[in-house]
Amino acid sequence: MFELGHHGDAEVGPGLVDLAVNVRQAPLPSWLASPLAASLSSLGAYPSAGPARAAVAARHRRSPSSVLLTAGAAQAFVLIAQAFRSAVSPVVVHPQFTEPEAALLAAGHQVARVLLPPPYVLDPAVVPSSADLVFVGNPTNPTSVLHPAAAIAALARPGRILVVDEAFADTTLGPSGSAEPESLASRTDLPGLIVLRSLTKTWALAGLRIGYALASPSVIGELAAVQPLWPVSTPALTAAEACASPVAVDAEHAIARSLAADRAHLLARLAEVPAVTVAAPPASSFVLLRIPNADKVRLALRDRGYAVRRGDTFPGLGTDFVRVAVRDRATTDAFVTALKATITS
Repeated sequence: MFELGHHGDAEVGPGLVDLAVNVRQAPLPSWLASPLAASLSSLGAYPSAGPARAAVAARHRRSPSSVLLTAGAAQAFVLIAQAFRSAVSPVVVHPQFTEPEAALLAAGHQVARVLLPPPYVLDPAVVPSSADLVFVGNPTNPTSVLHPAAAIAALARPGRILVVDEAFADTTLGPSGSAEPESLASRTDLPGLIVLRSLTKTWALAGLRIGYALASPSVIGELAAVQPLWPVSTPALTAAEACASPVAVDAEHAIARSLAADRAHLLARLAEVPAVTVAAPPASSFVLLRIPNADKVRLALRDRGYAVRRGDTFPGLGTDFVRVAVRDRATTDAFVTALKATITS
């Protein structure tokens, strides 16, 4: 359980350039900062999720009854583990974010792992037909792989709860530049589907804790039944409403396009380092790297002022892996220079 609870923020320290946390480093836009600041004058009243719920529903072309606001996507993992305690064959598809498995174990579930081999692209056939609760990320953290929507959808069936963690879906683009090409967030025809989204990554709101679940009204009702009272603060609800607006969605798409260019620059620079292999085809705001003795390289990079995310705490990976966040080109250039010096020293 200790390793499952390790996250990128543990790598960050004073004076280090943060390449370990997949949160965009940018000031809040005015359309988000202004309502957030204004919401502080309403803290004397209990939070009301109705407007945010309606806004999120409209953003994904769903009914408000199919939306549950949560204190970050991480809270949703806990709710799912508690709401579906009757599941007898939970499966987590790894490598992926470790909190789903940690939440299942804490709720007393016996968890089976499906370990995808490189390049970590999902084959639905590897998930046992007996699995009645399945967790998969898309795009998956830490691999940055974007699975085809059809492959994810093929896992849905009556009697199974299928949880798709789309915390980074808004960072992805299709070949023609289309936004969120493999998202299932608007699908209402797949039985047992729960799609989880986070607003903390693109909008730099990790400290605010805001996310949401999308599912059928009956499934949302089961999750709400185990959720604490007033689980999401008024400022977080305000952020959810603002981030579901057409202005925000357009801004997300622009950010995703800029991110794709910065990621291409990072990949080009990494290609100059023979010892470094990009372990999977990246589609999101981070890249998984395979480097011989990466555990030692990671520590040496800290001495040079850079924090990267260790890979060995993700099931299915090992000490030769690190995850690196995509940053601006100047940061990338300086990092690759430090990486070259580290490897050759």
